Formats: sequence, structure tokens, C-alpha cells
Amino acid sequence: MSDYTSGAITFTGLGNGTDFDALIDGLIEVERQRVTRLETWRQTWENKIEAFQELNTKMLALKTTLSAMNTTNEFLTKIASSGDSSALTASASSSAQEASHSVEIGQLAQNDIFITSSGTGALTSSVTSADTSLTLSYAGESITIDNISAGTTLQGLVNMINNDPDARNKVRATTIYDGSVYHLQVYGMDMGTDNQVVVSNTGSLIFGVSDFQNSQDAQNSQLKVDGFPSAAGGWIERATNSVDDVIVGLTLNLKEANPGTTIQLTVDTDMDAVKENVRDFVDQLNEVRTKIQELTKFDETTESGSILTGNYGVDMISQKLKGITADIGVGFEYYNQTTGAGDKYSALSQLGILTDAEQGSLTYGLLVIDEDKLDEVLQDDPEAVAQLMSAYYEGESRSSDFTYVSYIDGTTQAGNYEVQIVSDGSSITSATINGQAAIISGWEITGASGTDEAGLLIRLDNHGAGTYTGTVSLKLGKAGQLVNELTDLTKPYNAATYEGGPLAILERNYQDIMDNIDDKIAWEEDRIEKMERNLRDKYARLDATLGYYDQLSASLTSQIAQLDES
Repeated sequence: MSDYTSGAITFTGLGNGTDFDALIDGLIEVERQRVTRLETWRQTWENKIEAFQELNTKMLALKTTLSAMNTTNEFLTKIASSGDSSALTASASSSAQEASHSVEIGQLAQNDIFITSSGTGALTSSVTSADTSLTLSYAGESITIDNISAGTTLQGLVNMINNDPDARNKVRATTIYDGSVYHLQVYGMDMGTDNQVVVSNTGSLIFGVSDFQNSQDAQNSQLKVDGFPSAAGGWIERATNSVDDVIVGLTLNLKEANPGTTIQLTVDTDMDAVKENVRDFVDQLNEVRTKIQELTKFDETTESGSILTGNYGVDMISQKLKGITADIGVGFEYYNQTTGAGDKYSALSQLGILTDAEQGSLTYGLLVIDEDKLDEVLQDDPEAVAQLMSAYYEGESRSSDFTYVSYIDGTTQAGNYEVQIVSDGSSITSATINGQAAIISGWEITGASGTDEAGLLIRLDNHGAGTYTGTVSLKLGKAGQLVNELTDLTKPYNAATYEGGPLAILERNYQDIMDNIDDKIAWEEDRIEKMERNLRDKYARLDATLGYYDQLSASLTSQIAQLDES
């Protein structure tokens, strides 16, 4: 644009003083709005991934908690109290029955110990002047320590015995110092009458066979339980002071013998510990539920959702976990009060564990415990409560004609299986489990490979001719169900198989989206960089042109002024 006034020529808004940098920066800023929108879009996906990771962390914490209580032995805590803990203590597993027992300890188990009557004035003193060997036996097995060279010291002999491959884990050597002399001691590693040590040949050692004195004789522990054995001189004997196979579910730790004296041992259920397990179960589940609520909530006032509102992966996780807590236990059957058949407790609601459905409640949507109901069922049948909470593939036949034998861990699925076995009186002629042909071997049948019952082993006890039907249950408690489900839900993404938990798969998909956005941002950055470079080149040329016209204008103005003067 130009003005022509009073003989003067000007270019309004043009000239070499124009701020082209500000002009270019403004144009670039407009173009960068595309990048800003892409970065904002990318951030939403990144925020979703972070939310997935937060939820995954909560789920892994829940899995860890439940893994510590997914067997009845871990969940149902029993306490064994001794009337004299200085002489007897005991630990109880969940299979121990609440009862009182009397225990009499006749003697403690001990190992065989030999000590030489003679010795040396120092550990570094020689014990042989010639090459020799040492022969002994342990539990009837001969052991020879060869290549004991002349000049071997007492400490050297100890080391040779302890490092000998035949003697290791059977006998052990050490020394005892009486204040003036070091004596060699050799003892058997295990207790019990059968684990005697015999020194039979000492060769050229300064210790003869007769020097080895039996300072302690190997013997079994002896005890009576509830007056058994009642015969005079009769004892239950074991080669250990930790006896775990006399009273079911109890490990007796014998500490002091006192024949003729009985010690009372009482087994009770630790109700406080069991209730604490239930609270941990509920609290950790609520941690996950609370996180899901936080990530998926919808504000009706603002009509806006949270970062993962409507996300199908999170919704799926929520429904799966809720389904486990609401449904009947896997392998359980509803209780029939008339016949007494089924499981007394088969659903968490029967234990007083319910979902709060009251709108506006602080615990809305979370699990709550009816403490009075929980106390009631624990007093009624704590074992049944523990079964529902933490049975771990515990098999049971609901028929008197056949017996559950075993399952294959990791292969056989928990559940209820309808069994039909046909026998002609001399053998099984046909058998099915859940309607599918089973493998027959003698009087046993096994679930076929490729089925849920694969590896399930059942024995027919009724050998009469006939058709026998019934149910075999393989129970998995709520803790175990949740652990299995959480293992699948939190499975990391495997790039080789394209498999993983739902969150891992979504995270991978979202990462792909972010990578595509990064490509778009990079393309835009490259485009803007080229645009800015072109603009600066163009406006640099324009600035040079305007500078030229500025000079031309000044020259013309000067020439016009000279004409006016003339």
C-alpha cells in the first residue's frame, strides 16, 4: 500500500524496521496448535495407562494377600496350649481337632556321641606319625577316612572327617577342651536308636579304638498319648523329638522327659486370627473395588465421567471379581437341611459378607461384614467356614460307592463332577465323568486328557455288579478362586504370543496409539520446522527488498527536494 501526499512517497507498514520475527512466531504458534492438540490427546492415553497400572498394583496386592490364606491350613488357625511348656509344646494345623490330650514323655530322642579319653595339648599337635586311615560305621554303613598322612594335626583330622564325601551328613567331628587337653568328639548327625556310631579301626592314630568313649547313646523318644499304649512298659517310639504323626494335625515338640507325669495339651481354634483373615480378605477386595469406583465414576451433576468410565476392560475385571464373591463356591453344593447333604456354607453371604447396596452410603458398592453373623457361623462350624474361604482343590465323594483319590495340580479343574460307573462284579466295564468316557484301570477311573476332569482319579469301592452314580467334588475356596482369576487378569503382555491380561492388552493397544500420535507429532514438528525455515527465507528476501525501496524512497525524496530548490 502507498500514499502520495505533498510530493512525499511512503510505504505504510513496510520497511527494513518491520518486526518479521514476531510475525513469523505468530504464524508458527498458530501452526503449533495442531501439535498441542496431539500432545493433549496423547496425554489422555498416557493417563489411562497410568490408571491401569494403579489398578494392576492394587490387584497384585490383593493376590499377595489372598495367596497367604488360600489353603485351610493357612486360613484356619489352631492353637495348641501345653500345661507345661518347658517339657512339651505343640503346633497345630487346620486339620487338628478341638480336643484335650494327655501326653507322657518317657525319654527324649538323642544322637550317638563318642569322645576320646585322651587328647592333645594343642589343636596343631600331630595325631599320627605315619600314613593311616580311620574306619567307623554309622547306622550300619561303613565309612573309611583314607589318606590321613603322617603329621596330620588334630584340627586337620577334624577337617578331613567333616569334608569326607562318605561321612558328610552322617557323622560330624569337633573338639572339646577340658582346660588342659583337646579331645576328639565324633557324633552321629541323626537321633534315634538305629543311628548308632561304631569306631572300628583307628590305624596309627594316637587314639586307639578303646579311647573312644560313648558319652551319649543314640535312642528314640518315648511317649504315651491319652494313656496309649496302656500295657506296662509300652511306649510310642520315634527317632525324633518333633513328632507329627501321632495326633492328626499336631506336631509335638518334646523337650523334657518325666516318666509317670502327664501333660495336658489343649487344641482350640484361634477365632481372633480367623476373623482377622476374613477382615484382610474383605479389606483388600475393597481396595480394588474402591480403585475401580474412583476410575470409572460418573458425576451426574456435571454429567462427566472419570478417566476410565465405560472402559470395557475395567468393567470386565469388576464383573469377574464381583461374580466370584457373589456366586456359590466352585465344587460346593447348597446345603439341604432336611437330608443334611451339601455344604453348610457355600456362599460368602452365609458368612455375613455382603455388598452394601444402599445408595449414598460411605461403603456403597463395597463389601461389608456382619460381625454378629460371622461370630455365629464361626462358633457353629469354623471348619466349614474355612472350607468356603480357602479350600484348595480338596476332593470329596458324595457317594458311598466310590472314593475320590487324587487330582493333578495345574491340570484338573475344580468343580462338581457327575460320575457313572458300570461293573459286572469282576471289573469296571464302562465309566463316564460328566458324560465323557473315563480311562479305566482296575477298580479305578481317571478323567481323560483334554477335559476339565483330566487327572481326576476315582476308586470304585463297591465291587458288586451294578451301575453306580453320584457326584465327586473338587473344591476351590474363594481365596483360591480369586488368586487364579487375578493371576489371569494381571498376566503381563507376551509379545511372542500376543497374550496377556486385559489391562496388559489394553495398555499395549494404548501404547500403539501413543506411538502413532508420536509419529504424527514428529511429522508436524518436521512440517513446522520446514515452514518456519521457508518463512524466514521469504521474509529475509522481503526485508532486503524493502530495504532497497527504503533507500530508493530516500533518494527520490532527496531529488525532489533539490528540484524544488531550483
